[in-house]
Amino acid sequence: MSSEFHQLSEKVAQLAAMTQSLRRENADLRLNVAALTTENAELSQRMDEAHQRVAALLEKLPVAAPTLLDNEEETA
Repeated sequence: MSSEFHQLSEKVAQLAAMTQSLRRENADLRLNVAALTTENAELSQRMDEAHQRVAALLEKLPVAAPTLLDNEEETA
């Protein structure tokens, strides 16, 4: 009987230790998720800004005039 109680007591202690370990790991993972979410938002904003700059530059480019090659392809 004492042996069974001792085994049960050890298993409860192991379960408590594992619970604490998992809680710490969960807290760390939540911090990582928060940091990565913030980083993702920042990178998404930077991509949007880059897209806007490229679009603005494309609007400033002059329209290309047809070349001699383009005229030859149309008549062929």
